[in-house]
Amino acid sequence: VDLKLASRVSGIDFILGGHTHDGVPVPVEVENSGGKTVVTNAGSNGKFLAVIDIEFGATGVSGYRHRLLPVFSNLLPADRNMASYIEQVRAPFADKLNEELAVADSLLYRRGNFNGTFDQLICDGLRQQLDAQISLSPGFRWGTTVVPGEVITMDRLLDQTCMTYPETYVRDMSGSELKTILESVADNLFDPDPYLQSGGDMVRIGGLDYTIDPSKKLGERITNIIMDNGEPLDMDKRYTVAGWASVNRTPDGPLMWDVVRGYILDTRDKDNVLRLPKINYPTLVGVADNPGIADYAGILK
Repeated sequence: VDLKLASRVSGIDFILGGHTHDGVPVPVEVENSGGKTVVTNAGSNGKFLAVIDIEFGATGVSGYRHRLLPVFSNLLPADRNMASYIEQVRAPFADKLNEELAVADSLLYRRGNFNGTFDQLICDGLRQQLDAQISLSPGFRWGTTVVPGEVITMDRLLDQTCMTYPETYVRDMSGSELKTILESVADNLFDPDPYLQSGGDMVRIGGLDYTIDPSKKLGERITNIIMDNGEPLDMDKRYTVAGWASVNRTPDGPLMWDVVRGYILDTRDKDNVLRLPKINYPTLVGVADNPGIADYAGILK
Protein backbone atom coordinates (compact mmCIF):
# COMPACT_ATOMS: atom_id res chain seq x y z
CA VAL A 1 0.00 0.00 0.00
CA ASP A 2 2.85 2.41 0.84
CA LEU A 3 4.49 1.68 -2.52
CA LYS A 4 1.30 2.40 -4.46
CA LEU A 5 0.66 5.55 -2.42
CA ALA A 6 4.19 6.75 -3.14
CA SER A 7 3.67 6.23 -6.89
CA ARG A 8 0.43 8.28 -6.93
CA VAL A 9 1.12 11.12 -4.49
CA SER A 10 4.00 13.54 -5.04
CA GLY A 11 5.66 15.79 -2.48
CA ILE A 12 6.43 13.09 0.10
CA ASP A 13 10.14 12.51 0.66
CA PHE A 14 9.95 9.51 2.98
CA ILE A 15 7.35 6.99 4.12
CA LEU A 16 8.42 5.14 7.27
CA GLY A 17 6.08 2.17 7.55
CA GLY A 18 5.62 0.18 10.72
CA HIS A 19 2.73 -2.21 10.12
CA THR A 20 4.18 -5.37 8.67
CA HIS A 21 5.64 -8.39 10.40
CA ASP A 22 8.73 -8.39 8.22
CA GLY A 23 11.37 -5.70 8.47
CA VAL A 24 12.50 -4.29 5.10
CA PRO A 25 16.24 -3.54 5.40
CA VAL A 26 16.70 -1.87 1.99
CA PRO A 27 14.60 1.23 1.17
CA VAL A 28 12.58 1.30 -2.06
CA GLU A 29 12.80 4.47 -4.16
CA VAL A 30 9.49 5.02 -5.96
CA GLU A 31 9.25 7.39 -8.92
CA ASN A 32 6.24 9.70 -9.19
CA SER A 33 5.22 12.86 -11.01
CA GLY A 34 7.05 15.09 -8.53
CA GLY A 35 10.27 13.11 -8.28
CA LYS A 36 10.70 10.18 -5.94
CA THR A 37 9.60 8.93 -2.52
CA VAL A 38 11.67 6.63 -0.34
CA VAL A 39 9.58 3.85 1.24
CA THR A 40 10.83 1.87 4.25
CA ASN A 41 9.36 -0.48 6.83
CA ALA A 42 10.73 -1.40 10.24
CA GLY A 43 8.52 -4.40 10.95
CA SER A 44 6.27 -4.93 13.94
CA ASN A 45 6.44 -5.35 17.70
CA GLY A 46 9.43 -3.05 18.19
CA LYS A 47 11.85 -5.49 16.59
CA PHE A 48 13.70 -2.70 14.79
CA LEU A 49 14.13 1.03 15.07
CA ALA A 50 14.28 2.74 11.68
CA VAL A 51 16.93 5.45 11.48
CA ILE A 52 17.21 7.87 8.57
CA ASP A 53 19.96 10.48 8.34
CA ILE A 54 18.91 13.16 5.86
CA GLU A 55 21.20 15.51 3.93
CA PHE A 56 19.66 18.79 2.83
CA GLY A 57 20.76 20.82 -0.17
CA ALA A 58 19.66 24.12 -1.61
CA THR A 59 16.45 22.66 -3.06
CA GLY A 60 15.56 20.11 -0.40
CA VAL A 61 16.70 16.58 0.31
CA SER A 62 19.98 15.81 -1.45
CA GLY A 63 20.81 12.46 0.15
CA TYR A 64 19.98 10.05 2.93
CA ARG A 65 21.24 7.01 4.83
CA HIS A 66 18.81 4.40 6.16
CA ARG A 67 19.46 1.72 8.76
CA LEU A 68 17.39 -0.75 10.75
CA LEU A 69 18.70 -1.00 14.30
CA PRO A 70 17.68 -4.29 15.95
CA VAL A 71 16.16 -3.90 19.41
CA PHE A 72 17.55 -6.49 21.82
CA SER A 73 15.13 -6.01 24.69
CA ASN A 74 17.01 -8.33 27.05
CA LEU A 75 20.06 -6.07 26.83
CA LEU A 76 18.14 -2.92 27.74
CA PRO A 77 17.45 -2.14 31.40
CA ALA A 78 13.74 -2.16 32.23
CA ASP A 79 12.08 0.98 33.48
CA ARG A 80 11.75 0.41 37.21
CA ASN A 81 8.35 2.00 37.59
CA MET A 82 6.88 0.09 34.66
CA ALA A 83 8.44 -3.21 35.78
CA SER A 84 6.98 -2.70 39.25
CA TYR A 85 3.56 -1.92 37.82
CA ILE A 86 3.58 -5.02 35.60
CA GLU A 87 4.56 -7.22 38.54
CA GLN A 88 1.77 -5.69 40.63
CA VAL A 89 -0.86 -6.28 37.94
CA ARG A 90 0.22 -9.89 37.35
CA ALA A 91 0.59 -10.85 41.02
CA PRO A 92 -3.06 -11.92 41.63
CA PHE A 93 -2.86 -14.29 38.63
CA ALA A 94 0.65 -15.65 39.21
CA ASP A 95 -0.43 -19.19 40.12
CA LYS A 96 -2.59 -19.47 37.00
CA LEU A 97 0.00 -17.94 34.69
CA ASN A 98 2.79 -20.16 35.98
CA GLU A 99 0.85 -23.42 35.59
CA GLU A 100 3.05 -25.88 33.67
CA LEU A 101 1.05 -27.68 31.00
CA ALA A 102 3.66 -29.70 29.09
CA VAL A 103 7.15 -29.64 27.60
CA ALA A 104 7.40 -28.70 23.91
CA ASP A 105 8.85 -31.40 21.69
CA SER A 106 9.32 -29.00 18.76
CA LEU A 107 9.50 -25.27 18.06
CA LEU A 108 6.07 -23.73 18.66
CA TYR A 109 5.85 -20.47 16.72
CA ARG A 110 3.24 -18.29 15.08
CA ARG A 111 5.16 -16.34 12.48
CA GLY A 112 4.33 -17.98 9.14
CA ASN A 113 2.27 -16.32 6.44
CA PHE A 114 0.13 -19.45 6.04
CA ASN A 115 0.57 -21.47 9.21
CA GLY A 116 2.74 -21.97 12.26
CA THR A 117 3.22 -24.78 14.71
CA PHE A 118 1.41 -22.97 17.52
CA ASP A 119 -1.40 -22.34 15.04
CA GLN A 120 -1.44 -26.10 14.46
CA LEU A 121 -1.67 -26.69 18.20
CA ILE A 122 -4.65 -24.35 18.34
CA CYS A 123 -6.33 -26.06 15.36
CA ASP A 124 -5.69 -29.52 16.81
CA GLY A 125 -7.18 -28.41 20.11
CA LEU A 126 -10.31 -27.12 18.41
CA ARG A 127 -10.82 -30.35 16.49
CA GLN A 128 -10.32 -32.72 19.39
CA GLN A 129 -11.93 -30.82 22.23
CA LEU A 130 -14.96 -29.73 20.18
CA ASP A 131 -15.28 -32.98 18.19
CA ALA A 132 -14.87 -31.37 14.77
CA GLN A 133 -13.53 -32.69 11.47
CA ILE A 134 -12.00 -29.36 10.42
CA SER A 135 -10.89 -26.30 12.35
CA LEU A 136 -10.29 -22.67 11.41
CA SER A 137 -8.09 -20.18 13.23
CA PRO A 138 -7.53 -16.54 12.19
CA GLY A 139 -4.18 -15.52 10.73
CA PHE A 140 -2.79 -13.76 13.77
CA ARG A 141 0.98 -13.63 14.08
CA TRP A 142 1.57 -12.57 17.66
CA GLY A 143 2.65 -14.59 20.69
CA THR A 144 5.86 -15.76 22.33
CA THR A 145 7.67 -18.62 20.60
CA VAL A 146 8.30 -21.73 22.71
CA VAL A 147 11.58 -23.50 21.92
CA PRO A 148 12.03 -27.31 22.02
CA GLY A 149 12.46 -28.54 25.58
CA GLU A 150 10.85 -25.45 27.08
CA VAL A 151 7.85 -25.73 29.37
CA ILE A 152 4.55 -24.54 27.89
CA THR A 153 3.04 -22.51 30.69
CA MET A 154 -0.45 -21.07 30.84
CA ASP A 155 1.25 -17.70 30.43
CA ARG A 156 2.68 -18.78 27.06
CA LEU A 157 -0.69 -20.18 25.99
CA LEU A 158 -2.39 -16.90 26.85
CA ASP A 159 0.29 -15.10 24.81
CA GLN A 160 -1.13 -16.87 21.77
CA THR A 161 -4.86 -16.76 22.50
CA CYS A 162 -5.68 -13.90 24.88
CA MET A 163 -7.98 -11.41 23.18
CA THR A 164 -11.35 -9.76 23.68
CA TYR A 165 -13.36 -12.21 21.52
CA PRO A 166 -11.94 -15.66 22.34
CA GLU A 167 -15.21 -17.61 22.25
CA THR A 168 -15.25 -20.78 20.14
CA TYR A 169 -17.96 -22.16 17.86
CA VAL A 170 -18.93 -25.35 16.05
CA ARG A 171 -20.85 -25.20 12.77
CA ASP A 172 -21.78 -27.41 9.83
CA MET A 173 -20.30 -26.20 6.54
CA SER A 174 -20.31 -27.63 3.06
CA GLY A 175 -17.09 -28.27 1.22
CA SER A 176 -17.95 -25.46 -1.17
CA GLU A 177 -18.42 -23.05 1.75
CA LEU A 178 -14.98 -23.97 3.09
CA LYS A 179 -13.39 -23.39 -0.28
CA THR A 180 -15.15 -20.02 -0.53
CA ILE A 181 -13.69 -19.02 2.84
CA LEU A 182 -10.18 -19.98 1.72
CA GLU A 183 -10.61 -18.15 -1.59
CA SER A 184 -11.99 -15.01 0.09
CA VAL A 185 -9.17 -14.76 2.61
CA ALA A 186 -6.60 -15.42 -0.11
CA ASP A 187 -8.08 -12.58 -2.17
CA ASN A 188 -7.77 -10.24 0.79
CA LEU A 189 -4.06 -11.02 0.80
CA PHE A 190 -3.17 -11.42 -2.86
CA ASP A 191 -5.43 -9.11 -4.84
CA PRO A 192 -3.06 -7.48 -7.35
CA ASP A 193 -4.32 -4.03 -6.30
CA PRO A 194 -2.81 -3.23 -2.87
CA TYR A 195 -5.70 -0.89 -2.11
CA LEU A 196 -8.08 -3.86 -2.29
CA GLN A 197 -6.05 -6.00 0.09
CA SER A 198 -7.61 -6.16 3.55
CA GLY A 199 -4.39 -7.20 5.28
CA GLY A 200 -3.85 -9.98 7.77
CA ASP A 201 -2.55 -13.44 6.95
CA MET A 202 -4.00 -16.64 5.57
CA VAL A 203 -6.57 -18.37 7.76
CA ARG A 204 -5.03 -21.35 9.53
CA ILE A 205 -6.83 -24.61 8.93
CA GLY A 206 -6.63 -27.98 10.67
CA GLY A 207 -7.68 -31.32 9.26
CA LEU A 208 -6.87 -30.76 5.61
CA ASP A 209 -4.17 -29.58 3.20
CA TYR A 210 -4.51 -27.59 -0.01
CA THR A 211 -2.53 -26.02 -2.84
CA ILE A 212 -2.52 -22.27 -3.40
CA ASP A 213 -1.29 -20.17 -6.30
CA PRO A 214 -1.37 -16.50 -5.18
CA SER A 215 -1.03 -15.26 -8.78
CA LYS A 216 -4.41 -16.67 -9.84
CA LYS A 217 -7.76 -14.86 -9.77
CA LEU A 218 -10.42 -15.01 -7.06
CA GLY A 219 -11.97 -18.46 -7.13
CA GLU A 220 -8.99 -20.07 -8.84
CA ARG A 221 -6.23 -19.85 -6.24
CA ILE A 222 -7.18 -22.85 -4.08
CA THR A 223 -6.97 -26.37 -5.52
CA ASN A 224 -6.31 -29.96 -4.43
CA ILE A 225 -8.01 -29.77 -1.02
CA ILE A 226 -7.31 -33.08 0.73
CA MET A 227 -8.59 -34.19 4.13
CA ASP A 228 -6.16 -35.71 6.64
CA ASN A 229 -7.71 -39.13 5.92
CA GLY A 230 -6.60 -38.82 2.29
CA GLU A 231 -10.04 -38.08 0.85
CA PRO A 232 -10.62 -35.03 -1.39
CA LEU A 233 -12.86 -32.38 0.11
CA ASP A 234 -16.35 -33.02 -1.24
CA MET A 235 -17.94 -29.73 -2.33
CA ASP A 236 -21.44 -31.07 -1.67
CA LYS A 237 -20.77 -32.83 1.62
CA ARG A 238 -21.28 -31.12 4.98
CA TYR A 239 -18.49 -31.11 7.57
CA THR A 240 -18.31 -30.23 11.26
CA VAL A 241 -16.10 -27.14 11.58
CA ALA A 242 -14.78 -25.56 14.79
CA GLY A 243 -13.29 -22.10 15.07
CA TRP A 244 -12.89 -19.02 17.23
CA ALA A 245 -12.49 -15.23 17.12
CA SER A 246 -15.66 -14.68 15.10
CA VAL A 247 -16.21 -11.04 14.13
CA ASN A 248 -19.75 -11.58 12.84
CA ARG A 249 -21.39 -12.53 16.12
CA THR A 250 -20.32 -13.66 19.57
CA PRO A 251 -20.44 -17.48 19.81
CA ASP A 252 -21.30 -19.21 23.06
CA GLY A 253 -18.58 -21.88 23.04
CA PRO A 254 -15.78 -22.28 25.61
CA LEU A 255 -12.92 -19.78 25.59
CA MET A 256 -10.02 -20.57 23.29
CA TRP A 257 -7.34 -20.78 25.98
CA ASP A 258 -9.43 -23.25 27.97
CA VAL A 259 -9.89 -25.41 24.88
CA VAL A 260 -6.16 -25.56 24.12
CA ARG A 261 -5.27 -26.07 27.78
CA GLY A 262 -7.59 -29.08 27.91
CA TYR A 263 -6.11 -30.44 24.69
CA ILE A 264 -2.53 -30.16 25.96
CA LEU A 265 -3.37 -31.86 29.24
CA ASP A 266 -5.24 -34.63 27.42
CA THR A 267 -2.58 -35.35 24.77
CA ARG A 268 0.77 -34.89 26.54
CA ASP A 269 2.60 -38.19 27.01
CA LYS A 270 3.63 -39.91 30.25
CA ASP A 271 6.81 -37.80 30.30
CA ASN A 272 4.73 -34.63 30.08
CA VAL A 273 5.91 -33.97 26.51
CA LEU A 274 3.60 -32.51 23.86
CA ARG A 275 4.09 -33.66 20.27
CA LEU A 276 2.29 -32.42 17.17
CA PRO A 277 1.04 -35.37 15.10
CA LYS A 278 0.84 -33.52 11.76
CA ILE A 279 1.36 -30.01 10.37
CA ASN A 280 -1.25 -28.81 7.87
CA TYR A 281 0.97 -26.72 5.60
CA PRO A 282 -0.39 -25.71 2.21
CA THR A 283 1.59 -26.36 -0.95
CA LEU A 284 2.60 -23.02 -2.47
CA VAL A 285 2.84 -22.59 -6.23
CA GLY A 286 4.70 -19.88 -8.12
CA VAL A 287 6.27 -18.08 -5.13
CA ALA A 288 9.81 -19.50 -5.06
CA ASP A 289 11.21 -16.09 -6.04
CA ASN A 290 9.20 -14.16 -3.43
CA PRO A 291 11.30 -13.75 -0.26
CA GLY A 292 8.26 -12.57 1.69
CA ILE A 293 6.43 -15.86 1.17
CA ALA A 294 8.98 -18.48 0.20
CA ASP A 295 9.79 -19.73 3.69
CA TYR A 296 8.37 -23.23 3.43
CA ALA A 297 11.22 -25.52 2.43
CA GLY A 298 10.15 -28.64 0.60
CA ILE A 299 6.63 -27.56 -0.36
CA LEU A 300 7.35 -25.02 -3.10
CA LYS A 301 6.69 -25.81 -6.75
